[in-house]
Amino acid sequence: MSNNSEAGPGGKAIYWDSFNPEISANPYSLYKRLRDEAPLYYNKEHDFYAVSRFADVERCLADHQSFSSARGDIFEIIKANIDVPPGMFIWEDPPEHTAYRAVVSRVFTPRRMNDLAGKIRAYCASCLDPLVGTGRIDFIADLGAKLPGGVIGMLLGIPEQDRDIVRERVEASLRTEAGQPMSVDQTSFQGEGFEEYIDWRVKNPSSDLMTELLGVEFQDATGTRRKLTREEVLICVNVIAGAGNETTNRLIGWIGRVLSDYPEQRREIAANSALIPAAIEEILRLDPPSNQVARYVTRDVEIHGQTVAAGSVLQCLIAAANRDERRYTDPDRFDVHREATPHLAFGRGIHACLGSALARVEGRIALEEILKRFPDWTVDLENARMSPSSSTRGWDAVPAFTH
Repeated sequence: MSNNSEAGPGGKAIYWDSFNPEISANPYSLYKRLRDEAPLYYNKEHDFYAVSRFADVERCLADHQSFSSARGDIFEIIKANIDVPPGMFIWEDPPEHTAYRAVVSRVFTPRRMNDLAGKIRAYCASCLDPLVGTGRIDFIADLGAKLPGGVIGMLLGIPEQDRDIVRERVEASLRTEAGQPMSVDQTSFQGEGFEEYIDWRVKNPSSDLMTELLGVEFQDATGTRRKLTREEVLICVNVIAGAGNETTNRLIGWIGRVLSDYPEQRREIAANSALIPAAIEEILRLDPPSNQVARYVTRDVEIHGQTVAAGSVLQCLIAAANRDERRYTDPDRFDVHREATPHLAFGRGIHACLGSALARVEGRIALEEILKRFPDWTVDLENARMSPSSSTRGWDAVPAFTH
C-alpha cells in the first residue's frame, strides 16, 4: 500500500493532503508523482485514500453504489458523520437524490441560465467599466467576488442589497485555517440565514427560482406526491447559493491568472471571440475550481490490486485527473486549440454539477467583457493571494496591471 511514510522510486516519500497551503500553492508535480508512483494513495495521518488518474477518478465518480455521496462530498464532512438533512441532494444517493434533483432540475435549466445572459453581461459591465483607464484590475475583488453572488441573487430573488451578505456567509462556511481541516458540525449546512427570504416569498411570490421551489410538486422517495417543506426549500436554496458562488468565483480568478501566463494565446482569443468557449473549457481543465471531491466507500473495492475497505474515505483528485498524460497530450500547458476532450471539472455520473451550464455562461460572458476592455494584463504575483480552503482551490486576490 502506498502511504505517507513510504518512499517512491525516487527515494523521497510521497505526501499529499488538501489542507497544506504549501502543497496547494502548486500541487501538479506532486499529482504527477501520485499518478505514476501511487495511483492508489493512502494518507495515514488523516486516514483517507486518493485516486489521481483520469480513468480511476472517472470510474469512482460514476459508481455511486460503491462510492457514495450520502455522507457528503467533502472529506471533513464525511469524517464528521453528520446527519444529512432532507433536500441536501448533492449529499444523497438514489432514491432521495433522484427525487430532489429532479425538482431542482425543473427550475434550474440550461435555457433559464441562457436567458440570464443579458443581465449577466450588464452586471459585468457595471463592475468593469469603472476600471477602464486605471491601469489595474483585481479579478476577484472587482468581478469574481461580485458576479456569481449577483447572478445567484437574480435567480433566487434575493434583494440586491443583501447579496454580499449571503456571499460572505457562504464563503466563510468553506474557509479553513491554514494547514487545518474545515470545522464542521450538524448546523453547518442547514440553510441558516435564508429563512427571512423564504418567508417573505411565501407572501410575495415572484418569477424567481425561490418562488418556484415553494410551489413545485414532486414525487418523493416514498412515492408520495407533495410540495417541498419549508426546511427542504431552505436546504435547496443553500445548496444553489453555495455552489454557485464559490466555484464561479474561483473560475474568474483562474481566468485572470492562466491568461496572464499565456499572453500570446490571450491576444489571439481577444482577436477572435469564437475561441472563448474553448478557452473556458481549457481553463476548467487546467485549474478546476473543485480540486477534489470525496466519497464514502460502501463496500470492499479493488483498485490497482489493493483492497479499499468499506467505510473508508476516497478522495477523487479531479485536478490531477485533468492533467493525466494518459488522457491528454502536453497536459500541463494551456492550449486553446486543444482537441475537445471532456474533462472532469464538473464531475461525472448522477452527481455531475447541476450548475455547469450557468458556470459556463458566466465564464464566457465574463471573459468576453474583460477582453473588450483589457486585452492585455499581467498579474501582480507579489500581491496575489490564494484562498485557504480544503474543498476548492483558487484565489482571494488576483490583482493585475492592465496595459
